[in-house]
Amino acid sequence: MPEGPSVRKFHHLVSPFVGQQVVKTGGSSKKLNPASFQSLWLLDNQVHGKKLFLRFDPDEELGSLGNNSLPEPLQEGEKREEAEDQKQALGPSSREISSRSSQSLERVVPSGGNGLECLQGDTPAEGAERWLQVSFGLFGSIWMNEFSRAKKANKRGDWRDPIPRLVLYFGGGGFLAFYNCQMAWSPSPVVIPASDILSEKFHRARALEALSQEQPVCYTLLDQRYFSGLGNIIKNEALFRAGIHPLSLGSLLSPLHLEALVDHVVEFSADWLRGKFQGKQQHTQVYQKEQCPVGHQVMKEAFGPPGGFQRLTWWCPQCQPRLPPDEQEQGRLS
Repeated sequence: MPEGPSVRKFHHLVSPFVGQQVVKTGGSSKKLNPASFQSLWLLDNQVHGKKLFLRFDPDEELGSLGNNSLPEPLQEGEKREEAEDQKQALGPSSREISSRSSQSLERVVPSGGNGLECLQGDTPAEGAERWLQVSFGLFGSIWMNEFSRAKKANKRGDWRDPIPRLVLYFGGGGFLAFYNCQMAWSPSPVVIPASDILSEKFHRARALEALSQEQPVCYTLLDQRYFSGLGNIIKNEALFRAGIHPLSLGSLLSPLHLEALVDHVVEFSADWLRGKFQGKQQHTQVYQKEQCPVGHQVMKEAFGPPGGFQRLTWWCPQCQPRLPPDEQEQGRLS
């Protein structure tokens, strides 16, 4: 699944097309009619965590009006949409933390809307802002001025190139191809810089408060309310670099351990993003490895809360020991 650094790279690929008109369309999408983008202008491009938001409008001049709406509380329809990202991290005190910190969230929502008008259907509702929400699922990607090619034969032995769900050709001569993306019209972008691990406004204090819950830290790290853009790769690598066992209860870890964990989340994510812009492949130390850099055997197991998603987790039992509760408590008090 593309994580924050990958989606930021997609955002970078789309940015040169802002201010251009769609002159031709294509793609296999049945949920969104590719032809409905014909003659629309791409006026804005925003990124948050694992999602991309593209604003389209039939009138180029409307782009100069900007978005003057005021922040409003999270809408019910959008809560359901984000619930999938939060199932991994359901803990006994997560609702309490969310309630205490909701006032500090920065969010762009149009005034007067209920958040439900345009989440489904081929085209946005009449008079609504045309924001296309792009989620990337497990294998989604965006290609600029080239199409994805088959890297290996399929199960039937055919070398068939992937088929894009949407292709947008712009007046400037280039095009964007969207592969395996889930796309839906929305009245506004969901932008919460305080929870985005790659944002300068990332709220460390709220992230640390969330991690201190009485639940395994590997659950909390995947909670997009506090660590938007963080996925399984970042989770595994940050825990290994911090020397913390995935099932360690956050409430029993010392503040120094939690601070170190957040530091590694931010540093690894930023390094990964820099590498993407430099054309370098990200090298992991424990994710999908058989041995850690020291040479210890790496363990692999699916962890997740009861009734929630079970995500594969890699860790080194020697570099990331699971301390008995009494020793964790001593560390917390020290």
